[in-house]
Amino acid sequence: MPDGALDRTTSSTGFPGGGLAPIRHDWTRDEVRALMALPFPDLMFQAQATHRAHFDPRDVQISTLLSIKTGGCPEDCAYCPQSATHEAPIKATRLMAVDAVLTEARAAKAAGASRFCMGAAWRSPKDHDLETVCAMVEGVKALGMESCVTLGMLNEAQATRLHEAGLDYYNHNLDTSPEFYGTIITTRTYQERLDTLDHVRDAGINVCCGGIVGMGETIDDQAGLIATLASLPKHPESVPINMLVRVANTPLAEAMAVDPIDFVRVLAAARITMPTSHVRLSAGREGMSDETQALCFLAGANSIFYGEKLLTTPNPAENHDMQLLARLGMRPA
Repeated sequence: MPDGALDRTTSSTGFPGGGLAPIRHDWTRDEVRALMALPFPDLMFQAQATHRAHFDPRDVQISTLLSIKTGGCPEDCAYCPQSATHEAPIKATRLMAVDAVLTEARAAKAAGASRFCMGAAWRSPKDHDLETVCAMVEGVKALGMESCVTLGMLNEAQATRLHEAGLDYYNHNLDTSPEFYGTIITTRTYQERLDTLDHVRDAGINVCCGGIVGMGETIDDQAGLIATLASLPKHPESVPINMLVRVANTPLAEAMAVDPIDFVRVLAAARITMPTSHVRLSAGREGMSDETQALCFLAGANSIFYGEKLLTTPNPAENHDMQLLARLGMRPA
């Protein structure tokens, strides 16, 4: 059998004997890179087999993301127009009122979203602002929706308070590999990100954590990101894989565009190494063809952000997303 080829005598799960492959937490960078280097048909077969072993391949979880506090962030993330250190024309705003946020949440639910995500451009929240966010979480939960927030770094007490408010998911991305991270961000360390994930997990909140493809990183860095995520003591329940949105007046405005096939390879590696996680096809969909998105779903993506904006960058129109899912014989879940 040629190197890298899969045994075609395996069951419908894609694994010898018909059983599920064990869920591992010890993936190495070399192993992930070898996955990504498989012939594309073999990679897609393995990703789809893994996906079908744990999910209905027709189902796509729908989330809506709202910026509840925009701009003025003291962090220097090179991709982000909300950083106060960049010259991107994003006007800083105050934290939204609870009622205004819940109005947006009701609209998102009516449009088909099952999870409402709220993002604030902070390094870390002040305690009085956290209480306002907790009121938002409680209101979203009262609507019958799942709740998610991304607020920057958290300490143990803050994570516990969010759990008490009923928060379902906390998003805190690693962004890239440990080695490449310092090229993109200097105001917060990789370990500080991992510490926040520990606080969230210890508080009993589901983790949403992924990264960005297309910031000038190497294939080895992409493999390093996936290996880091897949080697956490518990895999993130949600893994957003973002394609860089190049925004004017940010340090990455002129970054080289990502090859769509290379992007799909990263997403497939996330599916294979974190088989029970929801893998979210996240930022960058506005610049993807329908065919690229279809390949991403085939590679195991089963979650998207729905709505015309992701914080401050554009997203496909809601009706286009629903039309695409219908064309593919897929459905919101």
